[in-house]
Amino acid sequence: MKNASAWFAALGGALVLGTMVWSEVIVQQPDKKEGKVIVTYWEKWTNFEADAMRVVVEEFNRSQDKIYVEYLSVSNVSNKTMLSTAGGIPPDVAGLFGGNIAQYASNGAVMPLDELAKEAGIERQQYIPVYWNMCTYRGKLWALPTTPASTALHYNKGILEEAGLDPNKPPTTIEELDEMDAKILKRDASGKIVKMGFLPTEPGWWPWSWPSFFGGSLWNGYDKITMATPENVRAYEWVRSYTKRYGLGTVQAFQQGFGGFDSPQNGFLDNKLASVIQGVWMYNFITKHNPEMKWAAVPFPHPADRPDKANTTVIDLDVLVIPRGAKHPKEAFEFIKFVQSQKGMELLCLGQKKHSPLIKVSDEFIQAHPNPYVMLFAQQALSVNAASPPKTPIWPQWGDEIKTALEKINTDPNLSVKDALLAVEQKMQIQLDRVLESERKLGILPEDGSRPSEDQL
Repeated sequence: MKNASAWFAALGGALVLGTMVWSEVIVQQPDKKEGKVIVTYWEKWTNFEADAMRVVVEEFNRSQDKIYVEYLSVSNVSNKTMLSTAGGIPPDVAGLFGGNIAQYASNGAVMPLDELAKEAGIERQQYIPVYWNMCTYRGKLWALPTTPASTALHYNKGILEEAGLDPNKPPTTIEELDEMDAKILKRDASGKIVKMGFLPTEPGWWPWSWPSFFGGSLWNGYDKITMATPENVRAYEWVRSYTKRYGLGTVQAFQQGFGGFDSPQNGFLDNKLASVIQGVWMYNFITKHNPEMKWAAVPFPHPADRPDKANTTVIDLDVLVIPRGAKHPKEAFEFIKFVQSQKGMELLCLGQKKHSPLIKVSDEFIQAHPNPYVMLFAQQALSVNAASPPKTPIWPQWGDEIKTALEKINTDPNLSVKDALLAVEQKMQIQLDRVLESERKLGILPEDGSRPSEDQL
């Protein structure tokens, strides 16, 4: 009975582990591992994005004979990395999201990479600044980039032409964007909307970012959350203006007719929306689902009275980290170092059809890149108005609170936008104060409450 109990316990443990890892697809061949240090690498990507990293992994494995990277495509990689690290069985490398680095660093779930990066000759000036900054927290380097992204307004030239608009003169201001929408709007005989020029909630992936386009900010960058400023209120009032103008039920019915993002029924790809804010990756889905579309990408419009907010863009980033307790951190960093090389990075970013996070790119990369607007996205990332999520451990919760507040703003016409934002501000300020107090006690921040230098944030 004891043996049976032990067997069932072992089986139970294996099943639990299986739900985390072994149900995923191992993409390398085991017969190539003999005599090498095995570095386990968990990554979130699937389909062509996974294929692109697989090529990089295989190139690294061929480039030397001491390390073998075992690449696994793992769903929900962020939570699984955190859980496995807490349980003492982390992978050697994990592919996470740049916006969550502060949370992982604060929780002690990842290793600082400063010394390893210094030994490898990896420095800040090699990167587009906003991407390097996303990898740091409290003056330390916790991650390094893989594929980056910035956003722009993608628009359908054919729909503009049908509406009598010049397809070579897309809107440059928010006001012009609203005018374009009004001219393109179409309803059927029943009054149902069948086509729109723009819709702020499609795809709705960056609800936190709208203040950036209007000159607002979510916080002071350190210790004060500033959700309810006039600029922020203006931004969310503009977002709500679309449901106010057309009616909440009408807009919802229109949007419910869209299919999934990666499908021909995507609102933009199905010619129901003339324009959409999207990232550099959108090229892949246009060519896949609507290759006949005549389209272009331009910087997202800014308010007419805020020309200083021209070239505002939302920044996104995928990163590599070494979880705390990894068995082979030095060997893991050898792989990360390879990815950071111009060769490795361009191989990956060309495979995913994105721009590089590195300042220096080869002529071959630009010439071979199929996205005709790839350099626009790289230039957007260099803009002084490039917006990335606040670097704070409370960001995951804070981001969810903003999303919920925006949903309430859009669905309740009687709700004061300022009140909705104040509620988020007050709730999250309490959380931020707790984090800062804890960091002061640990000696991470000055005990007197003074603001650290920018390099220490």
